[in-house]
Amino acid sequence: MLAGAVLLGGCASGDFGRVRPSLVADDIHAWLGAETAAFHGGPVSAYPLTDDERLLRDLAYPLIAPPYDQAKWFSLLEEYGNERYFHRDWWIYDRRAYSVDLATYSYRSAAGRYGQLVTDARNDITRIPPFFSVARRVIDMDNRRIRSLSFVSGLTEPERVNALARVAENRCIVAWVERALIEREASYRYALERLVIAEPSPSAAEADRVLTQLKAAVAGSQIIPPLVIPRVVPRAVPLARVVISTRG
Repeated sequence: MLAGAVLLGGCASGDFGRVRPSLVADDIHAWLGAETAAFHGGPVSAYPLTDDERLLRDLAYPLIAPPYDQAKWFSLLEEYGNERYFHRDWWIYDRRAYSVDLATYSYRSAAGRYGQLVTDARNDITRIPPFFSVARRVIDMDNRRIRSLSFVSGLTEPERVNALARVAENRCIVAWVERALIEREASYRYALERLVIAEPSPSAAEADRVLTQLKAAVAGSQIIPPLVIPRVVPRAVPLARVVISTRG
């Protein structure tokens, strides 16, 4: 199993660091919508994903997956779509886990731990703008979708529920990322505070600067009100009524 992970990691990159197309499955992170719908007690939309909705899920994944999990072999499989198992502990973020993982991993010096912390935080800073750029486009189109429902002739109940269910999925994914980012920044800060007392180093100053930048980036990106669960679909609607026939 470990050998397979090493092989996957070694051959995953194509030209210019892109993932090889042969390793990427279609809609590799589409399950995020179904997972968040189920978590919030809503139906799952049977409508196909738009390009932006698919991209939203792809960009959400590395911001939701805990940073201490992303270097492990199963994350390589999930990132490329070869494994679609969801770790349900991701819903309950343990702020101490990153610090524990950082402390127990073997580094030659304290600089390695500080360097890993800085790298993980900078990666998140880099990922934030693309995700929220797509999120704003998706939310804008969803608002248009909701307004359009009033003008659709002969709108059926399954069509209405499918449209609203997709809106709920999209908004819940954005809210999920926003919450995860708040927790990640807090977990990095928790880890830095422990590093400072365990292995004091001049590198702590750089780490503190990067975490301050991350906190500002997270605070400036919130587009779904915190602590508000987007629920635009009645919970009582049976899932069986959401299925749409694909026959011509």
